Amino acid sequence: MKSKVYFSRKITGDEIVKLYNKLGVSLDGEVAVKLHSGELGNQNFLGPKLFKKIINKVNGIVVECNTAYDGGRNTTSEHYKTLEKHGWLSNFRVDLLDASGPDLVLKIPNGKIIKENFVGKDLSKYNSMLVLSHFKGHPMGGYGGALKQLSIGIASSYGKAYIHGCGVVEDIWTANHDHFLEAMADAASSVVEYFDKKIVYINVMKNMSVDCDCCAVAEDPCMKDMGILISTDPVAIDQACLDLVYNSNDPGKNHFIERVESRNGVHTIESASSLGVGSREYELIDITEE
Repeated sequence: MKSKVYFSRKITGDEIVKLYNKLGVSLDGEVAVKLHSGELGNQNFLGPKLFKKIINKVNGIVVECNTAYDGGRNTTSEHYKTLEKHGWLSNFRVDLLDASGPDLVLKIPNGKIIKENFVGKDLSKYNSMLVLSHFKGHPMGGYGGALKQLSIGIASSYGKAYIHGCGVVEDIWTANHDHFLEAMADAASSVVEYFDKKIVYINVMKNMSVDCDCCAVAEDPCMKDMGILISTDPVAIDQACLDLVYNSNDPGKNHFIERVESRNGVHTIESASSLGVGSREYELIDITEE
């Protein structure tokens, strides 16, 4: 059975709520809202204004984790400064999941590359999750979407290095590249399992640079904004975004596709699908005019 992915070409806070209502899934209990807080200096990340209505709708708490590289988010104190500067603290309740240790360790018995995933211990506070992803390119993953948010995004600072290094943190930037993509899929599977699939995914195709929001110096967007997608399937929603790029008439798509293909980005989707995280077969339902 194909997964349902709802789509709208309008990119507004109201449209995100409309898509959520159309999906018809209720997130219960304490709701973690995973998003990207934006590296200092990055001009492309999506800020609080776009997401305020949907976060309030689910009564969610914004969650983030520290990075594994130098910058404005690699320590708890610096990350809170960035969260304040970018408007997250003044608009929402915020929880840095790995503000203090020890990490929560999620087992991955079926993992192809890694058998455990290190996430911020505060993840245990939450019953369900809303994953707000800015769909764009990425210097290492080729693209960034729902699967990256589930894996690198929710991993602790140590956990990020563990995934990048395919289980050897010292190999953070030198591990086999395809194994790194497979490790991301492994990590994503553990989070899906942890929440027993009580997760909703929203991908926003806006400010589509080939670089990630983790880049302090990033290229400007190379494609026009395309819209918003929502699903309960992280594999399907990422595959749908890639397909929209490939099928578009945007002259900037070749630059974007080169970034994806040069990093074999689709392999993360392939690997997650093989683990049963979701399906690459989907039905795209356009509700733009509803």
